[in-house]
Amino acid sequence: MTSPQKLTKNQSLVLDVLDKSDQPLSAYTILDALRGEGLRAPLQIYRALDALLAFGHVHRLESLNAFVACSHGSCKSHNSVAFIICEKCGQVSEISDDNFTAQLRGIADQAAFRLQKTTVELRGICSTCQEAA
Repeated sequence: MTSPQKLTKNQSLVLDVLDKSDQPLSAYTILDALRGEGLRAPLQIYRALDALLAFGHVHRLESLNAFVACSHGSCKSHNSVAFIICEKCGQVSEISDDNFTAQLRGIADQAAFRLQKTTVELRGICSTCQEAA
């Protein structure tokens, strides 16, 4: 992944682990994966994640208390993002849709609310798991 921001070594390591994962990862799972790289403290992971979140390179899934790499390269420019989370297999798909963003903005405008950022998590069963049932 290319980035206009210069990432620190720890940020690059954390982002690489998330990029290679097909599942959301907790900070402690990331730490376990990077112990061989010299990372030992949860604070090292949380600091890297905080910066990566600010850069728009990763997202935090609140309902899972886990992190995923942005599938668009960088969501810094997106105001709204949604995630579809399969409750059977754990697969997560990121959705960024201009129509969705416009609808959310309209809802906020009606409430005289200035929308800055929105993350929506949709939980259910993916098509693969539905077919397997």
